[in-house]
Amino acid sequence: MLLDSIKGPNDIKKIDKEDYNILADEIREFLIDRISECGGHLASNLGVVELTMALHLCLNMPGDKIVWDVGHQSYTHKILTGRKDEFNTLRKYGGISGFPKRRESDCDSFGTGHSSTSISAALGIASGFQIKKMDNTVVAVIGDGAFTGGMAYEALNNAAQLKRNFIIILNDNDMSISENVGGFSSYLSQIRTADVYTELKSGVKNTLNKIPLFGEKIVHQVDKTKNSLKQLMVPGMLFENMGITYLGPIDGHNVNQMVKVFNEAKKLDHAVLVHVITKKGKGYPYAEKKPSRFHGVAPFDKETGEVLGVKEKPDYTDVFSKTICNLAKENEKIVAITAAMADGTGLKKFSKYYPDRFFDVGIAEEHAVTFGAGLAAVGMKPYVAIYSSFLQRAYDQIVHDVCIQDLPVVFAIDRAGLVGGDGETHQGIFDYSYLNSIPNMSIFAPKNKYELVDILKYSSCFEGPLAIRYPRGTVYEGLKEFRQPIRYGKSELIYEEKDIALVAAGSMVETAVKVREVLKEAGYYVSLVNARFIKPIDED
Repeated sequence: MLLDSIKGPNDIKKIDKEDYNILADEIREFLIDRISECGGHLASNLGVVELTMALHLCLNMPGDKIVWDVGHQSYTHKILTGRKDEFNTLRKYGGISGFPKRRESDCDSFGTGHSSTSISAALGIASGFQIKKMDNTVVAVIGDGAFTGGMAYEALNNAAQLKRNFIIILNDNDMSISENVGGFSSYLSQIRTADVYTELKSGVKNTLNKIPLFGEKIVHQVDKTKNSLKQLMVPGMLFENMGITYLGPIDGHNVNQMVKVFNEAKKLDHAVLVHVITKKGKGYPYAEKKPSRFHGVAPFDKETGEVLGVKEKPDYTDVFSKTICNLAKENEKIVAITAAMADGTGLKKFSKYYPDRFFDVGIAEEHAVTFGAGLAAVGMKPYVAIYSSFLQRAYDQIVHDVCIQDLPVVFAIDRAGLVGGDGETHQGIFDYSYLNSIPNMSIFAPKNKYELVDILKYSSCFEGPLAIRYPRGTVYEGLKEFRQPIRYGKSELIYEEKDIALVAAGSMVETAVKVREVLKEAGYYVSLVNARFIKPIDED
């Protein structure tokens, strides 16, 4: 296998050009084999195999730098930098991360896990190199979905001022996790179908050149006057008008074509954006057909594409999904907001039942929160459903736009707590701390699936900001006989005995039940309190 000859950075340059397609096939086969066994991000990685190969052929690692936006598509990068033999430890404790990690390799130039950060980070690296008079190439790879995040535009605006080479690769696969939404997605759709521009420009030039005496002068004048044709019809004028050279769109599965364009891009003394068209899930029919299903996938049967070990019980996301739909049926003021995670947050069903009251704002958590505040300000009841680790991106908006005004926005905080394989960038462990410090915010953590239903019903009439946090995974169904009505700021006394009192919140109530059983066996009398509200605390 060609893949076995790649032991470290830059070894790909020893591969003959005629064998690039063979290597790409071997990488895809390797990825499907490993991810089917251990789980991980599949569709996004299958889509960037040739793109990653082309970058490594044009760059010298680790001196040159690649910053991968989000980073879940960096598996091929890890393979090409000598980590293939460690893939059996992928996303396991002590193993290699599913995302770029600076402590893991010198070739991982910047740690990523959240969206829309790559251009900012890479621009910082490029500016640092400029100060240090280093001419190393710096590349930011960002997906079209990540371009819905405002931070990407802040960075583009800044990048236009840079007076050294800086390459931005727009990896356009027409998808983030869910289908892309909004104006930028429509803009890219127009670019993808704009091949007619190149043909027209060539045809016009050829025709003008045939005009006796004046033809060449006319062509020169057209080029000189800021490309009049380009202003009317060229793809990428959004970037050109910002002062960033646009190249593309090009085939993201043609290694030689990308190598040629990337090498040309390296010659420019300013920021350049190369628009690359790829297919998410390429090479594995099941992932091509359903890329969102194979975005982050558990171990699966690679022959059938079926996930192994189908869940027997619903998870908390399922309970939220069903309950919010039922509530919306009774209350026409209820609206639901997601930041490009309709499937992950359980709002896909809501979007089908109530399309006029469903809003997917793209990967823009800050906007999602303030947008919800605006809806609340005119009497609507917004539910903003965001993963815990992504909600922290909107801290200022929660403080300034929701809580200072005491607006009745409900935050449905999914994936709260530890989430395992995705690692430190995705752990939902900070919301307790930062939400607790915000005036007017109330925080509730349900002990089981029944209490999640009850608090969602309670929240529909609650007049103020309310955060409901619940974990990833199968619901806890114990203690269903204990279902006291929810009263604001009041805990639930489940067992009252004399020696020891256990106070637990949310998913830790299940743990407390087990701890209580052990203590009871040891002869202790143990009280158990379900805290329910993290804020306010029931001081009584």
